[in-house]
Amino acid sequence: MVAQTRAGNSAPKRLAFNEKIVGKGLATDALLKKLKALHTELAELDQELVDVNSLSAVRTQLVNTSILLHKDRGVKAYAACCLADILRLYAPDAPYTHTELRDIFQFFFRQLSTGLRGAEASYYNEYFHLLESLSTVKSVVLVCDLPHAEELMVDIFRDFFGLVRRDLAKKIEIFIADILVALIDECQALPSEVLETIMAQFMANDAQPAYRLAVQVCNATADKLQRHVCQYFTDIIVAHSHESDSESNFEEIRKAHELVKQLSRSCPSLLHSVIPQLEEELRVEEVQVRLIATQALGEMFSEKGGAELVKKYPTTWNVWLMRKNDKTAAVRLKLVESAKGLLVNLHDHRETVDELMRLKLLDPDEKVRAAVCKVYSQLDYETVLHYVSEDQLRSIAGRGMDKKNSVRVEALNSLGKLYSIAYPEIENNDSAAIRHFSWIPNEILHISNSTQEARLTAEQVIADFVFPLPSSSSASTSKNVDINEVAWTDRLLNTMGYLDDRGVNAVLLLSGIKGSRPSPYELYLQSCVQHNGGVIDEDEDTVKQRLNNVIRHISRQFGDPQKAAEDLHAFARANENRSYKLLKTCLDTQTDLKGLVKASNEFLRRIESSSESILGTMTVFLRRATLRIVNQSSIPTLIKRVQRADSKHAQTLLTYISKHCPALYKPHTSELTKAIADEKNVRLVEVGMQALAAVSQSDEALAVNDKRTLERVMRYVLGSNARVAKFAARILVASKEHDDLCAEAVESIARKLSTAEPDLLVAHTAVLAQFARLAPDAFERKSDVLMAFLVKKLLMVPSPADPDEMDSDADWVEDDDVQPRLRARILALKVCRNRCLAHASTDTALEVATPVLKMLSTLLDHAGSYSADATDDPKVKSRMRLQAAISLLHLSVVDKFATAINTNFISLAITVQDPCYNVRMEFLMKLFPLLTARKLPPRYNLIPFLTVHDPEADVKNRAISYVTHASRNISATAKVDWFEIIFIRLLHLLAHHPDFSTAHENLQEMAKYIDFYLDLIASSDNVSLLYHLAMKAKTVRDGQSHTYSENLYAMSELTQELIKARAQARSWSLQSYPGKVKLPSDILRALPNPEAATKILKTVYLPEETSAWLSESSKTQKPVGTSKEKRREPREPKDSKSPPKRKASRHRANGSTKRAKTARWHSDQSESEEEPSSDDSEQDDREDTPTKLSSKHGDGSSGQESDEEEANETKGEQNRKPSRKAGTRAKVC
Repeated sequence: MVAQTRAGNSAPKRLAFNEKIVGKGLATDALLKKLKALHTELAELDQELVDVNSLSAVRTQLVNTSILLHKDRGVKAYAACCLADILRLYAPDAPYTHTELRDIFQFFFRQLSTGLRGAEASYYNEYFHLLESLSTVKSVVLVCDLPHAEELMVDIFRDFFGLVRRDLAKKIEIFIADILVALIDECQALPSEVLETIMAQFMANDAQPAYRLAVQVCNATADKLQRHVCQYFTDIIVAHSHESDSESNFEEIRKAHELVKQLSRSCPSLLHSVIPQLEEELRVEEVQVRLIATQALGEMFSEKGGAELVKKYPTTWNVWLMRKNDKTAAVRLKLVESAKGLLVNLHDHRETVDELMRLKLLDPDEKVRAAVCKVYSQLDYETVLHYVSEDQLRSIAGRGMDKKNSVRVEALNSLGKLYSIAYPEIENNDSAAIRHFSWIPNEILHISNSTQEARLTAEQVIADFVFPLPSSSSASTSKNVDINEVAWTDRLLNTMGYLDDRGVNAVLLLSGIKGSRPSPYELYLQSCVQHNGGVIDEDEDTVKQRLNNVIRHISRQFGDPQKAAEDLHAFARANENRSYKLLKTCLDTQTDLKGLVKASNEFLRRIESSSESILGTMTVFLRRATLRIVNQSSIPTLIKRVQRADSKHAQTLLTYISKHCPALYKPHTSELTKAIADEKNVRLVEVGMQALAAVSQSDEALAVNDKRTLERVMRYVLGSNARVAKFAARILVASKEHDDLCAEAVESIARKLSTAEPDLLVAHTAVLAQFARLAPDAFERKSDVLMAFLVKKLLMVPSPADPDEMDSDADWVEDDDVQPRLRARILALKVCRNRCLAHASTDTALEVATPVLKMLSTLLDHAGSYSADATDDPKVKSRMRLQAAISLLHLSVVDKFATAINTNFISLAITVQDPCYNVRMEFLMKLFPLLTARKLPPRYNLIPFLTVHDPEADVKNRAISYVTHASRNISATAKVDWFEIIFIRLLHLLAHHPDFSTAHENLQEMAKYIDFYLDLIASSDNVSLLYHLAMKAKTVRDGQSHTYSENLYAMSELTQELIKARAQARSWSLQSYPGKVKLPSDILRALPNPEAATKILKTVYLPEETSAWLSESSKTQKPVGTSKEKRREPREPKDSKSPPKRKASRHRANGSTKRAKTARWHSDQSESEEEPSSDDSEQDDREDTPTKLSSKHGDGSSGQESDEEEANETKGEQNRKPSRKAGTRAKVC
């Protein structure tokens, strides 16, 4: 319908153009010229001042098909511009019918979609004019009034979104957006296809122009589109949720939720009705829908606009949070995976998110727990510092002990990464960083000392994040990389500054410094070279057996021993000489840090390229085999740091190196010599002297022989600093002129000893302990004078308690508080012990040792005094009996001494049940290294089993750790000799135990010893042997008396019943033992005649009450003595004073009682002569019976690893029955 004429201005302007543009014979050029002129004139006409009647002719001609369908692009481009101007001038009414308008708009958009390219395209200005006119005049809204407008709108939206992808000018994007917004605003009903076209743009790359256009359009028309978007989303869910088994349907639902997430980022106002619908999805029964909705909402809440979303939809937020308790683990997992964004962006909801994560750390599903831990590894330093509490981080650390490996890995990796990014701030002494992160290495190191499985992960995290090798990536590609050895060493010292004693010991253990040399890893490399890829010239069986043995030993320390063994065999078969050379460089203690980094990187690259399947195993192998935490490059920095006031850990490291790997000092002897010359710095002199002594003893070529230096050393020997004097004495012994120098020193000490002041007396006695062991010839020149003084004037002199001392009931004194006189007495015992060891290989060994052994045994029998009625200070007595027990352990290393000590073995063994906690613990800590190196007779392996009643969890746990580790890491044959055959000795020891009686209650306590042993040692493979040994105990008699024989028979019957009950409970076959067992003749004797044997076998020695108890226990098929103990209350901090003695509520077959645990010195420090609890075990062990790894001995370091394993403790008070052997054992301490 033609539009009506409008009232105009009094002087309207008429169109001057009056030429025909339609007609036959009209050339294209001429037509183009006319249209151009028409367009120019129309464009200049003002809508308000034009006489529209003058436009009638051209408006009719312009819609002629000859124009609209002309083949020339220019004709159509100008015609489109003219038509747009006509519509502008006639606005708001259109001078065309609906059909004509439809043709016109189709013509417009066809021209734009085909012709509008870039600024360089033909007729670009005309297309730009057309688009601008449609945008500004809004004539395009006429489309909404046309019949079938929906189809035209669909075409327009589709064409425009296709058009905008051509990366046109920004202004064109704006024009198009205006046109599309106008269409949406004016349309009565938005076609679904149009909405689909718009929504499709959000699934594309958000950097695309079409995406930007969709965002502009949606934000401008949000009010109108809200309902349509909600309906669109609903239709998809409904349409695809009926066939729940179809994955394709869920894929469509997933895509719809992806669209919602995109809309949330760019057009959140569109989702006003959609978010509540998502909330409803969280409640549906269908798992997949719940899963998709949880993930979508989680990601939306996690983004930068999430806080606003939470504020706007609090109900949805709360319902989403409730998915933390969803019955399906996958839904809970999706919830947790969103938490990173929540922590970063929802600062106002920190407590809610923290509580969510803390709860999910305890989720029953391991994937959820692992995901929680992983979230924190993805956070940046500032977020964690300000928005994650320390308690939350400690909760993550707790998951480092999770039963599932995936959780442990994620938890420890998160902690490691956080510490790594925080370390620069910790190094700069940032108090907030120190408070928030500095504890992390300590926790990881504690975990590394727990289970075998947790240790593997913890070691990797420590290597990657806590103590990483420096500049690894760059060092692998350059020969001249400047590696900062000082910064590397300082990182170690800085980190150690925030460790507790247990953490420091773990670092020392992981450092690889301690252990036998050559190490198992070096022996493996040697075996690989000898194996030669299987081409062996001679001793083929021996070479293969040696390789198999060392691989078996090493692989036990891996999480998957079978895979590790296969990989180690594969490396040996590969037989790559270059790899061998690189590995040898890595293992060499003389390799510096730069060489280690370079060789390690090249070695792992070669493994990766040649045998990628074994890379994981060889990476762990390399990490454990090399000195990557501290090595010879650390020495100069450590020496410099010792001079500082806060040098504790530098001193600890140097002391540890001196004891266990002095070879690291070889390149630095000149620096050590300079260090001992600085006499004003006592700490530096002490460390330097110990290091020089160690390196001098390890390599004769490095012994100190400089005259000036020896003179200085002699002054130290005769000085009053006991620790320095001890090390100086070792340096003298290692020098070329040691005979004369040592004799001179002994002569001087012998003259001054009787008049020496207390501190000088301690120092002289420490020196004598060294000379007695290392320079016996010099010592013996004055031995009569020296020993007479030490025994009569020092050891035998009573030490009554100080009447003025307030803490008179205390039975232990810490190292720093030990009085010089007591130090000297303890060192005097070491002099006696070392003199015996020095003469061990001589004919006079027993003549020298007998009085010493008698004296030491007397100290044990009388609880640290030389007579039963002595009134010595309890603190002195505990120190003296501890040193006596330790001395007997070291003397037992010598066979002839061990035989002599055997008569007092029970007294020595029950030292582990001493009333004083410190005595028990130190005794065990000295016992384990000797047992691990197999320097003691097998019967000494009984001692750990006597800890079953110990009131302190850590004593028992140390024993369990040692037995478990030692029995697991020896061959089956060795296990029989060292842990199984000794079972009958355990029965004999218990029969002689001072607390033994045949009372029912007492036998119940004795049963716990047997069950403790069986828990750790018994298996289906050896139960027949153990039962056989228990039976054989009734076929012999005790070597001492008839009373003890009856005790032994009672123990035999008790043990047989316990073994039968255990076998029944575990469905073990209890068959007759087929082999022959030789019983120990030193403690057992044959019965006099068969009649006696028959009588004993027929006699029942157990009380009827005990027999009934055993029978009842057997029926329940529950091993006796393994019931869960009552939970003990946590102990409050106590001083060293013993608490008041309490009446025992029940009997205990153990003389020990629970006491306040006092801080214990480092094992590193306990080797010094002047420290009362010390023992030169490393020195003595090296000189007496050096051992190396073999198929017989195993790894000498394995026991130390087990020593560091500690389980979680639950500590409390226990009552004890007084021992009938010594009243001191009943004392609460």
